[in-house]
Amino acid sequence: MKTRITELFKIKYPIILPGMSWISTPELVAAVCNAGGIGWLATGPLKPEDTRAAIKRIRKLTDKPFGAGATLLMPGARENAEVLLDEKVPVINVSLGKCGWIAERAHKYGGKVIATVVNEKHAMGAEQQGADALQVTGHEAAAHGGQVTTMVLVPAIVNAVKIPVVAIGGIADGRGMAAALALGAEGVGMGTRLSMTRESPVALTTIEAQLKAGIEDTLYSNRFDGLHCRVLKTPAAEKAIRQGMSLPRAFFASIRIAKLMELPWFKLAIGTMLQGPKTMIQLAHFATAFDKIQAATEAGDLDNGVQLIGQVQGIIDDIPSVKQVMERTVKEAREIQKKMAAQLK
Repeated sequence: MKTRITELFKIKYPIILPGMSWISTPELVAAVCNAGGIGWLATGPLKPEDTRAAIKRIRKLTDKPFGAGATLLMPGARENAEVLLDEKVPVINVSLGKCGWIAERAHKYGGKVIATVVNEKHAMGAEQQGADALQVTGHEAAAHGGQVTTMVLVPAIVNAVKIPVVAIGGIADGRGMAAALALGAEGVGMGTRLSMTRESPVALTTIEAQLKAGIEDTLYSNRFDGLHCRVLKTPAAEKAIRQGMSLPRAFFASIRIAKLMELPWFKLAIGTMLQGPKTMIQLAHFATAFDKIQAATEAGDLDNGVQLIGQVQGIIDDIPSVKQVMERTVKEAREIQKKMAAQLK
């Protein structure tokens, strides 16, 4: 396959593994890259030294182009971004922040930047800031999809910008890929599908729960981690959303953030207060969500943890290898394109 995305990232197939915390590990990233796509290392939960070690690990597992995420609202994100730039990571995926300073420095060593966006305003802003491509995340997606569905959001943003677009949200097979390409996207992201593979680090009990779930078995709320977020519908997730964020929970969460950043609590408190109460509350939300996401993802604890998942889980019914997912997705998309070409004569 040949699109502007395959040309830009020098990959065989325009298929992307998004940067999902505790899921997009070096092993899964490398598996996707070796199968012809490209993946973003999730750096949100990582300290700078862990990020550097993970990049080195990816380079041992693959000689293909790869990427890493810089979620700029997360604690320690700037420090992690500095590591990505220092290591000359081929592609940097920037989200929840302006990408200009990263794009400027990445371009100096030949790196590329793809910005995650959920609306036209942010898409045009990222293009002006120097992004080489956009990762457009629709309402159906796991975690932080936007308010508009992929079917509408993708063509709207394709119309608004000149750089290539990758569609994410509701795509798990060749049907979704063919549809996204028809909408004007030049690549697709398949986070939920690739998280449910043999190479995925997600606990088997969690994957099995997702296999049993339907397309309606998700919850979408801004009361879990402070942003509108889609998760697997479970009693634990319903409870977490119902509780939301209170002052006591915010205080204990701030202690958790300080530990993550290896900073004295008072120094963190002063720093976040200077950024304003909105940032402080958002970081507190992130910190309380971290433990729950990790518990569900790594330990398979759905009694206490919360799993980020897309609606597309309802059309996934197996646990194949990454290579099988990639090859059959491309094969099916090609067959659909041929069928549609014949129908439109």
